[in-house]
Amino acid sequence: MPDLNWWNLMSRHWGKLLGGLLGLIFALLVLKYGWWGALFIIACTAVGIFAGWRIDVFGGLRNLIERFFSSRESY
Repeated sequence: MPDLNWWNLMSRHWGKLLGGLLGLIFALLVLKYGWWGALFIIACTAVGIFAGWRIDVFGGLRNLIERFFSSRESY
């Protein structure tokens, strides 16, 4: 049997591994908190990821806040 290379396995099947891990996490959340509680946790996580992505895009929290509260004429 050839030597098993974990990095090669992970790089070739990362989508399947990530999907399986996310499915497992969701199932555990549903078992612990119920359907609506799990959906609420997933939604809050998604909003947090989106907010973090926007902060990264605009170069920091200060720039994001200035862009959000500035007037439209400055763009």
